[in-house]
Amino acid sequence: MEPIAAPIVDFSSLAPVLVLSVFAMMVLLVDLFIGRNKSVLVFISLVGLLCAAVSSFAKGAEIPVYSFNGAYIVDRLSIFFTMIFCLSSALAILLAVEYNKREGIKVGEYYSLILFCTVGMIVLASATDLIMIFLGIEIVSICLYVLAGIRRTDPRSNEAALKYFLLGAFATGFLLYGMTLLYGSTGTVKLSAIAGLLNSGEVFANPLLLLGVVLLVIGFGFKVAAVPFHMWAPDVYQGAPTPVTAFMAVGPKAAAFAAFYRVFAEGIPELAPSWQVTLSIVAIFSMFFGNLGAIMQTNIKRLLAFSSVSHVGYILIAVIAKDSLGSASLLFYMLSYAFMTFGVFGIIILVGRKGHENLELENYSGLGFKHPVLALCMTMFMLSLGGLPPLAGFIAKFYIFQAALQEGFLWLVIIAVLNSAISFYYYLKVIVFMYMKEPVGEFKISLTPITLLVVAIGLIGTLELGIFPGPVIFLAQY
Repeated sequence: MEPIAAPIVDFSSLAPVLVLSVFAMMVLLVDLFIGRNKSVLVFISLVGLLCAAVSSFAKGAEIPVYSFNGAYIVDRLSIFFTMIFCLSSALAILLAVEYNKREGIKVGEYYSLILFCTVGMIVLASATDLIMIFLGIEIVSICLYVLAGIRRTDPRSNEAALKYFLLGAFATGFLLYGMTLLYGSTGTVKLSAIAGLLNSGEVFANPLLLLGVVLLVIGFGFKVAAVPFHMWAPDVYQGAPTPVTAFMAVGPKAAAFAAFYRVFAEGIPELAPSWQVTLSIVAIFSMFFGNLGAIMQTNIKRLLAFSSVSHVGYILIAVIAKDSLGSASLLFYMLSYAFMTFGVFGIIILVGRKGHENLELENYSGLGFKHPVLALCMTMFMLSLGGLPPLAGFIAKFYIFQAALQEGFLWLVIIAVLNSAISFYYYLKVIVFMYMKEPVGEFKISLTPITLLVVAIGLIGTLELGIFPGPVIFLAQY
């Protein structure tokens, strides 16, 4: 029996993962010796995320760099995604500072779970091997199951965690079975090797291979909440603590899209005629069902959940347009979406108060008269999510549509533009409540500084990426 060769490990390329793992364990350790005030854990977590973001540039201009026998890569895509992960995790931690205090969530593991989840997201975005992708997905999923139910005394939070766990485990089965069929058909788990075999004609598109691709679409479809695998999203978004909802809407979704893109665009591009048709159908249904579902909602978290489903449809177009601008438009969209989403959820937290989160749209009636600056920020985020120029949402959609047009998907772009127009109905509905409805009760808004800081960061990012997108687009491309 031949000995198993030890993999080649480049520790500098793993620096963000190692740094965050150390800081996450440090948070757990320090939590044992401090009281109910968790401020020091916030500081340690933010320092860890900053160090991880800086260490992602450890390889300098040497990229791409492979590690673990080619199963892990540091390249432009992984570095940019690492920046998005660190940003979204930092904003989720900042959002939680005053929210957790208000709602009585005094558990230190919240911060370590965010950091461990970020580790999983980085692994997922850097994986070039099916086993590594599965490992990353499981790290992220387990952390999210616990985070969704971290408000232990709240039945809605417990229900959200249980639903997410059960459906997540079910989807993981599909994903793993798809990976198994892909391995059984090609004899390898490495994406580059699978692409090489398909390109050389040594492996043909047999039924088992195509079935494996379909199961992968189902598995990834659940992770990004694409139709018809999106049913968990409204209940989990509504039941989870608001900072966790914001985090789930951005970081883990971006990580799943990173893996989605690598598997389909880099691993099986030879099968593109087959999976592009499948993904196009999923994208169209996601856009239509997401928008139609959002129109019928009166709860703002459920509205944003269905809105996120429709955005999944737009982002899938970037995966379908796998060449040319596909990856760059995906990166730019996820960064823009992060700023818009955290800004909106920051305002939702500010409008709520202890025991009453004020999540119904009627709770926003008259906000424009009582708190005009806050209402103006909400208006900017809503219009940006809809895709109004010159905000970030417009540039992000324009960039994705441009990528699709270059690949000849004119019909898909027309459907996406039509859906963007439909989406304005429910985004404008929020604005109508703020400016054209009489207040149904007295606003008791506590303008807490750290949450306001998150809203300000979201607003600056939304405006900057909309008015001056050039530098970020350049970084996304090169």
